[in-house]
Amino acid sequence: MARYNLRTVIGFEVTRTLTKRRFWIATLIVPVIIGIVVALIAASDTSTDSSISEQKNAKFSFSYTDASGIVNPEVVRAVGGHPASSPSAAIAAVKKGTLDAYFDYPANPVKQDTKVYGVDKGIFDNGQYTSVASEILKISAEAKVGDAKLSSLVQGTAPTTSTTYNSAGQVSGGIGSVIPPLLFLAIFYVVILLLANQMLTSTLEEKENRVTEMILTTLNPTTLIIGKIISLFIVGVVQMVVFALPVVIGYLFFRTSLNLPALDLAHLHLAPWPMVAGALMLIGGFTLFTGTLVAVGAIMPTAKEAGQIFGVMMALIFVPFYAVALIVSDPHALIVQIFTFFPYSAPVTAMLRNGLGSLDPVSAVIVIAEQFILGGIVLRLAVRLFRYGSIEYSRKVSLRTILPARARRDDSAASGAREAA
Repeated sequence: MARYNLRTVIGFEVTRTLTKRRFWIATLIVPVIIGIVVALIAASDTSTDSSISEQKNAKFSFSYTDASGIVNPEVVRAVGGHPASSPSAAIAAVKKGTLDAYFDYPANPVKQDTKVYGVDKGIFDNGQYTSVASEILKISAEAKVGDAKLSSLVQGTAPTTSTTYNSAGQVSGGIGSVIPPLLFLAIFYVVILLLANQMLTSTLEEKENRVTEMILTTLNPTTLIIGKIISLFIVGVVQMVVFALPVVIGYLFFRTSLNLPALDLAHLHLAPWPMVAGALMLIGGFTLFTGTLVAVGAIMPTAKEAGQIFGVMMALIFVPFYAVALIVSDPHALIVQIFTFFPYSAPVTAMLRNGLGSLDPVSAVIVIAEQFILGGIVLRLAVRLFRYGSIEYSRKVSLRTILPARARRDDSAASGAREAA
């Protein structure tokens, strides 16, 4: 019966959420905006590349003077230029409009500016003068070198291969071993940011609608809370798939226009321990934050009051990024250790250190155990808070109301003894 009730809760919560119009509006608006931005960037890049190419290959009348001796006359003739009789005469011709442009190459083009004079053709078309002048100088310099290999070295395009070794003398994975574990951190942020508000209001909605007493007559509070948490995770998966679609489409169809690097999975190194530790930290952190937000929702009578604590909870997952430079450069610093083991900053800090390889196995086990143990405690607390807070519609639930009866009797006895004394 309990299993049937759990399935009923999950089905009801997922169906109720996915059939709401505002859910799909809020979910789809982000990928739609991303898609529009990707399309505009792709169109802009294509137009820009075409414009730059046209400017470099633009044909117009021009003359030049070269004090450096670098410019190759054959290159100039190939693009329709000719030497100027004098700078003043060339500039006068440009002013009259009988010559489109004049390039004055200085004795040292590295330290001195090349002066470009041209007929105004509009703010966008005027860039063709500088592009052609620079291209002439570049091609002439490469011809002066006379060796394709030396030209590549001068331009810094020579390929390099780097190999590093870890403390065990084995080849380290480099950036390819860092990316996979850090994906768990990215998933954690996406899940929490997408679902945090729903976590908070998952129990508040029934309380504000005054139906919690009716629900609890047929459902165990534990079944209800667990069902809501599982349904939140399912809804989060749906949102992540919808959010990922623009990224996948952009990479598959607009990778070249957006200048995105090719995805080579062969360079990714999936080390077993960091991957297992990252997955466990993700689950533990999700459990802790979910239980905490559900407990907050059970305590508060309205979503407005719960929002105050919600802001604090969200701030906690971003606090470690204020010390990210220290986390990377000195992971053993005191503040980094505090962030690593403080429950609500531990998921982010520990997953970041786990990806960077600075989290030792002992610390990882401690963080994982802390997240699961505290997460379980908070979930049990959330269940008790929901049970006692279901009838509190106008004020916060006091933690004293969920203490065991024996503890409350002891407190009352002690209070009576103090009054008698």
